[in-house]
Amino acid sequence: MIYTPVSEPTQPTETNPITLPLHNWEALHQLEKEQESLVLQGKVSSTVAAETGVFGNPLGFFIFALAYRPLIRLEKLARIIKVMRVLLEEFQDRGILVFPCLQVPEHEPLDLFVIFPKKVHLLISIRSKGDCKIVFNEENETLYTKHKKKRIRKWLPCPLVELSDYHFWLGKNRRTFGITADGIRKYPVIKLMVLWKPTRLERHREHLYNQMAEMPVLALSRKGTALVIEEEDVLSFVRANLAHNQAKVAK
Repeated sequence: MIYTPVSEPTQPTETNPITLPLHNWEALHQLEKEQESLVLQGKVSSTVAAETGVFGNPLGFFIFALAYRPLIRLEKLARIIKVMRVLLEEFQDRGILVFPCLQVPEHEPLDLFVIFPKKVHLLISIRSKGDCKIVFNEENETLYTKHKKKRIRKWLPCPLVELSDYHFWLGKNRRTFGITADGIRKYPVIKLMVLWKPTRLERHREHLYNQMAEMPVLALSRKGTALVIEEEDVLSFVRANLAHNQAKVAK
């Protein structure tokens, strides 16, 4: 089955219950097949491709492969698969729902949308800018990349703004994922950016960190608040977030 992202909400009825976009293990296995296909295609020379038409064959491409810019497809896919797998293995007994590679008009696909029913929603964007550190300027609410030899560049387009746009899109399309209006208000939607090596976080001022069940998390304000962590902290963050929400409910 080819993974077809869904962007328009579906109205559930008693006779026509909602059909969720492909998610969890079925979606993960589909992405792994797409990864294998892309690797195989990469081994085929351009000459052979031109002679045989292999790259003109639509069966040789999956939906995911066409969703991202060509140069980052394999890298992006590998990162999404890794994060998705560790989340499913760790939290499958907690009712987790993980939706990968969701098409959002006029934007790169949303890498992962994670639902812990009646607990929290996570919008996850996995990003890398090469060998550099990420710095946030509080005065103009802008992210910068700090490279070797102290070169500093503005990160454009801003991933924090993109996360806010994903949040807006989710509000319009919540029914696609079986989320009610009350659910979107009652249970938090967290915008999370995961930095992938070799991209790292610069240390920021203490007041920019939120304490989440003993885990300090960088919280940046730009069209709302987005949290930023590094790839090795994904599991720790999700555990801390669930513990933090449980503690609030218990009060």
